[in-house]
Amino acid sequence: MTTDIIEQLKWRYATKKFDSTKILSEEKLSILKESFNLTATSYGLQPLKMVVIGNPEVKKKLVPITMNQEQVSNASHVLILCIERKMDSKYIVDYFNLVEETRNTPREILNPFESFLIDEFADKSKSNIETWMTKQAYLALGNLLTVCALEDIDSCPIEGFDPTAYDTLLGIDKLGLQSVLVLAVGYRADDDLFSGLEKVRRGVDEVVIDMP
Repeated sequence: MTTDIIEQLKWRYATKKFDSTKILSEEKLSILKESFNLTATSYGLQPLKMVVIGNPEVKKKLVPITMNQEQVSNASHVLILCIERKMDSKYIVDYFNLVEETRNTPREILNPFESFLIDEFADKSKSNIETWMTKQAYLALGNLLTVCALEDIDSCPIEGFDPTAYDTLLGIDKLGLQSVLVLAVGYRADDDLFSGLEKVRRGVDEVVIDMP
């Protein structure tokens, strides 16, 4: 099993050309959605949402606001990772309400940590909170990339896009969210020359330091 995981990670690459005729099944999409939901986040607060785009006409409109990268048009689906526009005490209280409901944990046990987080975020600037939430989005992206590899789903993570234009076009801003990352998913085209290239990495001995 360990060998299989490594082989799948070697197989994965940032797909440059998708086969637009190959569409992810609902089962595969469900796996990606559940994987996103199960991603680890700091404090477990999950300040993220994922917008899933499969409509061909909408995907086509994304190309000019994605630095003309055709992957968003040819991919089966485009996953847009978004952060909350507002992280306040109500959000934190709602989270602890969910903890109480899910685990049947007495509120008196939860209150100290809840109060700590409310005070912690009250002391942070809006910019610092946005940076913190964006880091959580990258955790989700890494998780999705690995799950895609294990499920034989091709993917291409994209930072080169206009978040404001995305938010306006798709109405993401009206949902109280702002987009921070894009992940195109689907299946590689047979003529994507990059799919057969050797993966370039510095090597385990170069990037891992074993402390005595």
